Amino acid sequence: MSTIDDLPPLREVIQRHDLAAKKSLGQNFLLDLNLTARIARAAGPLEDATVVEIGPGPGGLTRALLALGARRVIAIERDERALGPLAEIAERYPGRLEVVCADAMTYDPRPLLGGAPAKIVANLPYNVATPLLVGWLESEPWPPWYDCMVLMFQREVAQRIVATEDDDAYGRLAVLANWRAQTKLLFDIAPSAFVPPPKVTSSVVRLIPRAEPEPCDLKLLEQVTAAAFGQRRKMLRQSLKSLGVDPAKLAAAAGIEPTRRAETVPISGFVAMARELANSRGTK
Repeated sequence: MSTIDDLPPLREVIQRHDLAAKKSLGQNFLLDLNLTARIARAAGPLEDATVVEIGPGPGGLTRALLALGARRVIAIERDERALGPLAEIAERYPGRLEVVCADAMTYDPRPLLGGAPAKIVANLPYNVATPLLVGWLESEPWPPWYDCMVLMFQREVAQRIVATEDDDAYGRLAVLANWRAQTKLLFDIAPSAFVPPPKVTSSVVRLIPRAEPEPCDLKLLEQVTAAAFGQRRKMLRQSLKSLGVDPAKLAAAAGIEPTRRAETVPISGFVAMARELANSRGTK
């Protein structure tokens, strides 16, 4: 028995279903149900909530979400070997777990939500964690179909998400994430908590979408940050030339000197430059 429900321990589940983690799928299973419960609680009150989980594997986090009261969990899992363990969880929590065998990189869960906002809670596979996050942050229309994300990443990626200007980890991902959401690194999880143990520490990050981010065109913001951080050692007057607009004009719109480097520019500065880029190109 576990500490959160009357289902078998995860090690037993993995052995019985021959569910050894596959490196090709970026799998590292978190077996400590106290930790999975801590992740689930970080998403706030779960009563009446619909939760979308990516890569549930043997279902440790799934069980925690359900045991803590989630009204409904939609678990997206591409590994067919995990369907057996997830079916046992669904039987234990009738009508509350829906398992979708699909690739989260291409699957859109929105038709299952009935128009109500969901929470995304996941121990993301390392090999697709960043592109999944970027896709969710680029959701249109905004505000998005979720009202909270609690996600686990490699610590290095987590630091890139929550970084601010003048941090070594500050870059395109931090600008996008913090423009559209409030981000917070909640806690770390040691490699020893996983099977197999990864070579790096993991971190759990919470992102709350901003109802009204500073207005600018997403694609133009991405163009500005790509140019600026693509040559981050160079001053803006050089790195922004590829945009086809006078870099000094863009910098002036942001109220900064063109001799600044990208890592010193706050998010509001990039937003201002994206708006000026739109004006200069005659777009809105």
